[in-house]
This record gives sequence, C-alpha cells and structure tokens, in this order.
Amino acid sequence: MRVEKMPAEFVKALPILQKIRNSGYEAYFVGGSVRDVLLHRQIHDVDIATSAYPAETKQIFEHTIDIGIAHGTVLVLADGDEYEVTTFRTEDVYVDYRRPSHVNFVRQLSEDLLRRDFTINAFALADDGQVIDLHGGIADLEAEILRAVGNPAERFNEDALRIMRGLRFAAVLNFDLESKTFASMKDHAHLLAKISIERIFIELDKLLTADYWHKGFRDLLAIEAYPYLPDFSDQTALARLLALPSDFKFTNSVQAWGYLAHQLGATDGKFLLKKWKVSREFSSAVSDFLTAYHKRQQGDFSPEDLYKLGKSSLTLVEELFAAQNLETNFEHISVLDSQLQIRSRQAIAVSAGQIMTAFGIQPGPQIGQLYHQIELEIVKGQLKNTPQEIFNYVKRNFERT
Repeated sequence: MRVEKMPAEFVKALPILQKIRNSGYEAYFVGGSVRDVLLHRQIHDVDIATSAYPAETKQIFEHTIDIGIAHGTVLVLADGDEYEVTTFRTEDVYVDYRRPSHVNFVRQLSEDLLRRDFTINAFALADDGQVIDLHGGIADLEAEILRAVGNPAERFNEDALRIMRGLRFAAVLNFDLESKTFASMKDHAHLLAKISIERIFIELDKLLTADYWHKGFRDLLAIEAYPYLPDFSDQTALARLLALPSDFKFTNSVQAWGYLAHQLGATDGKFLLKKWKVSREFSSAVSDFLTAYHKRQQGDFSPEDLYKLGKSSLTLVEELFAAQNLETNFEHISVLDSQLQIRSRQAIAVSAGQIMTAFGIQPGPQIGQLYHQIELEIVKGQLKNTPQEIFNYVKRNFERT
C-alpha cells in the first residue's frame, strides 16, 4: 500500500527522513501516526525510527538533545520544530511488567516492529509513501480488529499497561478485540496491580472520554480488569455506567470521573486524589461535580449553588440528567448565571477593612460573620453590590461597636 497524499505534518518532517537516508541509513515514520493516516484521522505526534545509532543521528544533525539516549531516542531540532528520532531496537527481559531491563540497538526495521504492541501500531511509512506492514495491520484496520503483535501473552507479560492501551484503542477506534488478544488480556489483567496508577489513570481517562467509551468500558469489565484498579471492586456499580445511552459522550474528564465516582458511592473526589494520585485541582473539580449532582437530585439549583460550584459543574450535571431522560432545566442555569452579581468574594464592592474602619468594628469573628452574610445576600440577589447599599445593609443589621 502506498499513501498518495502525505499529511502536512509528515510533509514538514520529510527533510529529516531524507537527510538520514542521504547519510546512508534507513528512516521511517512509525507508530500511531501512520495508523491514523491510514484511517484518515488527525495525527498528533510524528515519530521517526532509523537504523542510525544515536551517536550517528547526532552526527547527521547540527542541533540535537539527548532526551532518551539510553533507549535510543534523540530529539532533533530543525526549522523551529522538534522530532523524536529513535534507533531500531529490541528489548531484553522486562523487570517490572513495564520497562525492559536493557535495549539493544539493531539495524533491521523488522526486528524493531516485532516489539510493537498491536498490529495496527506496527506500521512504518517510507518517505515515498510506501507502507511497510509486516504483521497484517492493514487487514486488521479494514476488519476493525485489535490484535497483538505475535504472541499476545508475551506482549502483555512484557508490558501490562498494553492491556489498558488496548481497551483505550477499542474505545477510540470502535475496534473489536481479536479473540486470542482478548483472552490474553483477561489472563494477564492481574498484572495491572504492578503498574503505576498514574499511567493507568491516563489510559482509562482517554478511554472514558473517547467517542466509543461504551465499548472500551464494556471490554474492561469483560476481561475482569476492574478488581486491580483502586476502588473498582463493585462490578454492579461500574456496570451502571453502561446504562447511559451508547451514543452519549462525556463532555470532559471531570464529568466522566464524577459520574463514575457517583456510581461508586463516593461523596467527594478525595478517593481520586489519594488512590489514583490525580492533581488537587482535578480532585476538587470532581468534588464540585458530585456536590452539584447530589443537589440536583434534590431539586433545582440555587444561586448559591452556581456561585460555589460554578456554571461548568452545574451544566455537566444537567447534561447527564438529559442523558438519563430526567427532567432538565438548562435555561434555569443560564438565568442564574446572568443574574449573579459576583463570581468571588474579591468582587464585593466594599472590603472587610473598609467596613471595619467605617463602623469601628474590631478584628475578630464578628467581621468575618458579617462579611460572609453580605456575600450571601449579594449572591442571592437580595443586596445590590454597591458601596452605598452595602453600607446601608450594615447600618440596618449591626450595631456600631
């Protein structure tokens, strides 16, 4: 097969390949970017593999950075762009079901492609557009099948994260897992317990936010990977996600993980922060979503809900209510948002210090309680956010001390 029209990203990188070839070595585009070209999908990363050893690559180009020299990767800087150029390699025994104990640089492309995870990721693309497919990847693309390269047991025993990558690819591409690959993923699912939870989170997050997350998540349950993921032991609760319509797509990660946390019975996002090692910012956003979801179950949102939780959290909840054919009121959220006078305490027209000075209030709990009440009254729309109205409110409700 030949790619007749190279995408712009490859065209821009062609001089890198050609310069390597002109120096007497082989060079190809490899990996997922080639797969996406064949599927007419947008490509992201341009990866280049070569028969040149790292030291030889560095001699070819004037500007390089050693970003992964031990594993054969050199970053080539050219015309304002950066390209990862990696030497063909084979890998020794994996010491932790994730990283090889040693890599061996080789001159043959065929040996390099043998170490790839799935056939649809084991392509190489030459600068003339010729696709090199040594493992039946093109046939699998046409059949929409995800198949491990070679012996699937070896692939997953080498790197157990490939199990999660396989589930993610199924969700992104809407591909079916080939039967032997599926069986091996199930047999090796227990190895996920040995993989960094941060890496698993990245793959699962991409799965949940993919167009066909239903397929990927159903496969996750089918291969029984869930017991090896933090707080995922309740299969019945997890399966409730699949009650959402198959064409429903999560708007973002907060919505996906928030709804998942809701089904698992979480009251806030702290379980994510502690066990999945996400950022505090993400954990907080999931907590806001959960609070909003529980409040929405009790009735319409209030101005205070919008102020404390943000329009985004409320809208994400409403979208899920719509997906479940529950009564929704997006207009109510818009009205609340349009009527809200302040977005934070810093937007109050009078500072606490100004009130203390004007009314002789000493530092202490009284001013804190007063200012909090002023904030709530403004949020509820019962007090205009102007200096005059705020000072009048203080005069009416608090004695001078």
